[in-house]
Amino acid sequence: FSGACEGCGETPYVKLLTQMFGERLIIANATGCSSIWGGSAPSNPYTTNQEGFGPAWANSLFEDNAQFGLGIAMATVQRRRILHRHVQEALADSGVQMSAELRGKLNEWVGHWQDSDVANPVGRELIKMLNEEYKKFPDPHNMDQTVLRLWNERDMLPKPSIWIIGGDGWAYDIGFGGLDHVLASGENINIMVLDTEMYSNTGGQKSKSTPLGAVTKFAAGGKTRPKKDLGAIAMGYGDVYVASACLESNYGQVVKAMNEAEKYNGVSLILAYSPCVMQGIEGGMCNAIEEARTITDSGYWPLYRFNPAIPEDEAHHRFQLDSKKAIKGDVDDVMHHENRFTILERKAPETAKALHAELDASNRERLERMKKMAKGETVTPPHTVHPEPPQTPPASQ
Repeated sequence: FSGACEGCGETPYVKLLTQMFGERLIIANATGCSSIWGGSAPSNPYTTNQEGFGPAWANSLFEDNAQFGLGIAMATVQRRRILHRHVQEALADSGVQMSAELRGKLNEWVGHWQDSDVANPVGRELIKMLNEEYKKFPDPHNMDQTVLRLWNERDMLPKPSIWIIGGDGWAYDIGFGGLDHVLASGENINIMVLDTEMYSNTGGQKSKSTPLGAVTKFAAGGKTRPKKDLGAIAMGYGDVYVASACLESNYGQVVKAMNEAEKYNGVSLILAYSPCVMQGIEGGMCNAIEEARTITDSGYWPLYRFNPAIPEDEAHHRFQLDSKKAIKGDVDDVMHHENRFTILERKAPETAKALHAELDASNRERLERMKKMAKGETVTPPHTVHPEPPQTPPASQ
């Protein structure tokens, strides 16, 4: 991704997606950083394999990308249902002229068309067989029209992996209404939020993902409201797969979350912490990996997976807390190494101290709540730590 800033924490997640599902990957991308490094002419970071299969990528607006991706998903579902019916009709009609090998492979596909582990390799074989069948007839009108219909629909034989991708400015703010609509839809679609905790592409403005005490544009005196807990909102539906991940901290957990999300027959949401140059990491982005590990160890960014596909009799295992059960250090270990926090310490130390203490207490309370969830215990909703509204520093007036 040569179009990205040095050390960009977003690109590794999308690269991993292409490595895992690239030959059948469809991306609906929200305008933002991922548009710049993902689709700026003349560079193109996406490619095809030796068989010509690769990611399909399309970009939409900030305000409608969730709906855009949902439309792609529902159209794909409808096209595959029609193809499935056509294959059933072809197999039921003994008069359809096709080879025994093709008929046998269609029989194999029709019973597993929703199982990507089977439908994808079988589907690719069927595409080759249908292409060979098509080449036998210089005039397609002489070909069996039922088989020709299957040839015209062959691109739907493998099961596409559809992902809606965007930043936190899209997911938490401008596109949240559409995102919530998708979360509530129950459709089989995947969402990945590349969370830098600010509007990175437009210069570092605050979003509802920006944490307490962080200094950004439009929050020059430090943000005085807590970060929106998008994961908790999604888990509230009960049937949405939700994961919070940090690739630099736990690569294996990210791979596991992506696999589970892709296999889950419903809406999936992955919140992917993405280090960004706008955060002002001490020493530059070469220290982003070490900083990301500190972020998870301190409880600032918990790693977890909520999988509704786990059976009801094992429901207490649906929530898995993948990060450490005990906080190592505190949030100051993060804040003393990122300029978005230290700038407030220099400008308004008392305000910074109060906001940082509130953030640390909130993180600890959240971890205790998640530990109870991992044990299957009932938890109370989160509550604000401060008894009164915080005082906004003069610098942000």
